[in-house]
Amino acid sequence: MKKFILFSVIASAILISSCQKVIELDLNSQDPQIVIEANISDQPGPYTVRISKTVNFSETNVFPAVNGATVIISDNVGNTETLVETSPGIYQTVTTQGVPGRTYFLNVAAENKNYTAQSTMPSLVTLDSLLIEQNAFFGSYLVIPLFQDPAGKGDYYRCLQTINSVRVTESFLYNDDFSDGLINGQPILNFTDSIVTGDTVSVELQCIDKPVYLYFFSMLQTTTGQTGAPANPVSNISNNALGYFNAHTSRRKEVIIP
Repeated sequence: MKKFILFSVIASAILISSCQKVIELDLNSQDPQIVIEANISDQPGPYTVRISKTVNFSETNVFPAVNGATVIISDNVGNTETLVETSPGIYQTVTTQGVPGRTYFLNVAAENKNYTAQSTMPSLVTLDSLLIEQNAFFGSYLVIPLFQDPAGKGDYYRCLQTINSVRVTESFLYNDDFSDGLINGQPILNFTDSIVTGDTVSVELQCIDKPVYLYFFSMLQTTTGQTGAPANPVSNISNNALGYFNAHTSRRKEVIIP
């Protein structure tokens, strides 16, 4: 089953990469662009929207915060909230509570421009447990998040891994194009951080909608050089903003490597 699911993910990657438009960038001559990173989940808030600006590739890797923006999150049942700027470029909710099945809308007014996005929070899929598997080739361990994909195609997942309280930079993506209704048996492939005996590993399973999946998938292609040229990830935010708006469910498990 593991080989079958791995094949399905590779096949899905080929299909998606074949139909995505690549936007080539001149990394040293771009005007600064707005970057919006917004998350809302079914876990208790506050939820955060981070707004910053890009810098040229040759400049220091410090992204200037965007202050004084008006940030509003609303949903399809009539709730709305204007977020509070708690620190430069960081905007947070006070009363909003994410609910699976609802569609959420983001509206940002910053530097005389408006940016909008929407994201539908999928139904919850529970993270049942974490299975540990020794990786003989690399001499370390792999973690397999076990969860039951519901019947019916169109489910998308993002896994975030933390090792000894340090977040692994990369996220790992699943979809059910070729594994509909099956129990996941695919490990989180981590090529930068080894997992060894005694490590504490936690995994967050996010159920995400398709536009968010495409954003992180295209980001993965960019960071691994699969696009052949630097390119912007496929954002779900309007007006040529970079970033994403992710309404997702969230479940976590933790394990100590024996």
